[in-house]
Amino acid sequence: MAPSLSKVVPDTDKTTAAAQASTSTRRVAQLTGHLAPPQETEQANLRPQLPIDYPVSRLQFDHSHHVDDVRPLRVAVVGAGLSGITAGILLPAKVPGIDLTIFEKNDHVSGTWIENVYPGVRCDIPAHVYQSTFSPNTQWSEIFAKGSEIRDYWQSVAKKHDVYTYVKLRHRIDEATWDDKQSKWNLSVHNLNTESSSIEHFDFVILAIGRFNAWKLPDYPGIDDYKGHVRHTSNWDTSFDPMGKKVAVIGNGASGLQVVPNLQLVAKHVTHFVRNPTWIATSWAGDERTFEPQPYPEEQRESFKDPETYLKFRKELEEKYWRRFRAMVRGTAENEGLKELFTDIMKQRASKKPELLDGLIPDFAPHCRRLTPGPGYLEALIEDNVDLVKTPIKRFTATGIETVDGKQYDLDAIFCATGANTDLVPLFSVKARGVDLREAWKPGGTYGFPYTYLGLATPGFPNLFFVGGPHATGPSGTVPIAVENTLTYHAKVLRKVSSQGIKSITPSKEAADDFVDYCDAFFPTTVLTDNCSSWNNGGVPGERIHGLWPGSAAHQTIIRRDPRWEDWEYERANKVNRFAYWGNGYTRGEIDESKDLTTYLKAPGQETDLRDLHESWWDLPGNRKKSA
Repeated sequence: MAPSLSKVVPDTDKTTAAAQASTSTRRVAQLTGHLAPPQETEQANLRPQLPIDYPVSRLQFDHSHHVDDVRPLRVAVVGAGLSGITAGILLPAKVPGIDLTIFEKNDHVSGTWIENVYPGVRCDIPAHVYQSTFSPNTQWSEIFAKGSEIRDYWQSVAKKHDVYTYVKLRHRIDEATWDDKQSKWNLSVHNLNTESSSIEHFDFVILAIGRFNAWKLPDYPGIDDYKGHVRHTSNWDTSFDPMGKKVAVIGNGASGLQVVPNLQLVAKHVTHFVRNPTWIATSWAGDERTFEPQPYPEEQRESFKDPETYLKFRKELEEKYWRRFRAMVRGTAENEGLKELFTDIMKQRASKKPELLDGLIPDFAPHCRRLTPGPGYLEALIEDNVDLVKTPIKRFTATGIETVDGKQYDLDAIFCATGANTDLVPLFSVKARGVDLREAWKPGGTYGFPYTYLGLATPGFPNLFFVGGPHATGPSGTVPIAVENTLTYHAKVLRKVSSQGIKSITPSKEAADDFVDYCDAFFPTTVLTDNCSSWNNGGVPGERIHGLWPGSAAHQTIIRRDPRWEDWEYERANKVNRFAYWGNGYTRGEIDESKDLTTYLKAPGQETDLRDLHESWWDLPGNRKKSA
């Protein structure tokens, strides 16, 4: 039983005139006066009676807390695409005591691969590269998998790793507001099943909302007057049959290049409206795409069942994507030859109608915009049932489209491949300390671009992280590994917060400003700063590049491996003493006889690689059970 206050700090040992009667009481008075007000000391120090004089601490010693105890953290992830699924796997494994909720507005997980179902939707890099590092599928049916096969893969990974335990499907986030007094995020959650709303409270929020999830129809005059079938390609109506109909496709981005050749095969006529030139690439890293399916031979798929054979295949395939960065660098041999190569290839593929390429071949360097292989696209444009229209659209009419030269196009259906949000601004208000990211990041806002620290967090917004948003990936490597590395970084921050008495953590403005300044120095060395409109610059040539990391994928991996703790600002749970979380001076593991306190000892011949010795965060005395 703890001693009473009166026995710990007797009445004579206080900073009063009476307390100056002896040397011992004067010493205690001096210490208490220096360290804390007398009343605070009286309340704070429940300590045993000592046989000697000893300095009095300001700290209220917590006898029930062990240094290996962690504070449970309520963490919300917004979005259950590739990033959200991976968060549902890695964060519970890496953050002890996490209370995780993943909010997803759709009726299933897998993000863009459940939303995009237009004809011809595929991954434009090999499927063996577009999968997690820890849960590979050796049996992809095709080199460039259909969207449905990718969707099924990520849903199977979510099921395999129990991600659905954390997911709330058909739950939309309408607003996120930081409460400084409580050090909590208040999320306004709308349940799409019941059409009801509620406020839920979290310690941390991780935005994994993706890049292209806010599609919208173009704002041409008269669009509401059109009587035919109109859809965005990301909102495709699978019940509509284009067979024998006159259809239009607006836009020549990635979805436009995929949907045009597929519609050409079945529609009576396709009118393709384009505004911008675009490079039709041969491949990303030497893996040539064709319009026809490219299935893996059965014998090759069978060979992949051997782990060593599959590992060799995958390493050789994936390494090519790590080594393609220099093609982005201005003036390099890897980039200089691409313009001539792509021009020649486009001319060859459109040789039956060379006039099609007038105004379609860009004057900016390849890689300024994301490359789109577009197999079958130019071949479709030269067919008799396809017209390419470069004249700007004036308005929609009741029966179709009118261009600025007065020409009318009567159409049964119009498909808008006009992209989605390219500015990476959150889809809902995210408010903290008088600032709303939804407004501050927009062109013309306080910052006018996604202002972040390493693409991971932003000053003034405590306990808020991003995955797959600004500066998410290097212009090389693969998306899954970038997501895994980012979530591992966030897990390290969460572990520090939960185990070291921290209430909130925020990147400093100075660190974020230096990151932006580094970006401003780096990106002019790349062709990303050519005169092109892309999602890397928010669709505005000359605006800051924020779609890619300022460096290669390997560069990004090294930078994000270990947090620079000096770049962060902290709010401590105990403002009296930063080491209060040390607790009672020992660990919970050492008083549990079932726990192993000597995991550092290995059998002869099983010694750890010295580079890993005492490095693993989870391999500490008492963290594991004794082996049987």
